[in-house]
Amino acid sequence: MSTVDRSKLPPGPKSKFPLGHLFSYRRDSIGFLKKIAKEYGDIVHFKIGPIRIVLLNHPDYIKEVLTVQHRNFVKGRPLEMAKELLGEGLLTSEGDFHKRHSRMIQPAFHRNMIESYVPAMIKCISQMMGKWQDGMKTDMKDEMTDMSIAIAGKTLFNADITKEAPEISKALDTATSLFGRISLPFSEWLLKLPLPGNLRFYKAKQRLDNIVSRMINECRKNKMDNGDLVSLLLRTQDENGSGGLSDEEIRDEAITLFLTAFDTTSTALTWTWYLLSQNPEAEAELHKELDHVLNGRLPVVEDIPNLKYSRMVLGESMRLYPPSYVIPRQAVEDFAIDKYIVPRGSIVLMSPYLGHHDPRFYSEPEKFNPYTWDKHSHGLDSKYEYFPFSRGPRSCIGEPFAWMLETLAIASVAQSWKIKHVPDHPVELLPLINLRPKYGMMMTLHRRK
Repeated sequence: MSTVDRSKLPPGPKSKFPLGHLFSYRRDSIGFLKKIAKEYGDIVHFKIGPIRIVLLNHPDYIKEVLTVQHRNFVKGRPLEMAKELLGEGLLTSEGDFHKRHSRMIQPAFHRNMIESYVPAMIKCISQMMGKWQDGMKTDMKDEMTDMSIAIAGKTLFNADITKEAPEISKALDTATSLFGRISLPFSEWLLKLPLPGNLRFYKAKQRLDNIVSRMINECRKNKMDNGDLVSLLLRTQDENGSGGLSDEEIRDEAITLFLTAFDTTSTALTWTWYLLSQNPEAEAELHKELDHVLNGRLPVVEDIPNLKYSRMVLGESMRLYPPSYVIPRQAVEDFAIDKYIVPRGSIVLMSPYLGHHDPRFYSEPEKFNPYTWDKHSHGLDSKYEYFPFSRGPRSCIGEPFAWMLETLAIASVAQSWKIKHVPDHPVELLPLINLRPKYGMMMTLHRRK
């Protein structure tokens, strides 16, 4: 067993309490991380109960963990509780198991496959807008969630689940409320107790499992390859026999991609509408592009290369409000970073939110300016200061899907509607799995003349 040389531990805040900085972190996780980074620098050590945590807040250090030394890190304890909901899917699995599944699923996210989903995406977006009325007030978080659920159901399962979207959304909110407990010491054992919150979680989980299992069974009965994810997984199972995925593995991958697809998408789009409503000059620039490229019609796949400003709007929105606001890893062995030693078993936190708001890399980090993001287009010239989908070998497999869907949604909606934030509606951050608006996002819909 290795011993820790305490003289080589990174600096950080001390705590007089047995649970360390648990309550400060749970009360305001982003505020706490910002505070300690400002006080102690880019490598900070703190504890939550018995858990040793190290915050890395510089692109070079983040690259070291996500890419250079990625084999020394696993997703580890922070996602152990996520397995209760998602099973052994791409988000939670490790090692050879993850590599095998990634190879099988990757074809569903090739460019040609993603482009084939565009008609289904546009249809779901159109159905949503068909229910809107001029002057109508609505919660855009709910609108974006229902739309994203419908799109995920159609593209991943070839299933129409539009009517079930509100029920799925409610079940997801109940299930993800569990993740507020991830920072609690011994939280994995607390989950086994018959507490009211646990009972609500397992009831919601069962509902989500039932919906996903039904969609998988319908795909199996139809015996048609519709180009969706589940058809691909079932075909792999049939062709490879014992070498394919088991029914349980298909379930785990399906529910992982289904839930992460619509939750991340709906969150990113909700913040985008809010930011556009607060920045009329950027909104006017967006409308100018859409009037020129689309001229009143819905977009098709051939329009995507010409929707450059629309994509920049999305990129800048995810800079200011990255859905995945913190990325955790767990060190398998001791590792050196700068002049410090981080002990094995430590949780390493990297925060896109902190990096995206860092004045060292963005001259006006709090200002919404789509042209700022364009300087970091695709991250080709960046030093990991922009990483909303993570980076390296374990970056999000659905990133191309998300960029295409969200760009199309912005273009389709903004060409016909101006969406204004209801002035007295509070806007606060709710960091759960994703960085959601705490009170939803009440907005007024105005049809463009």
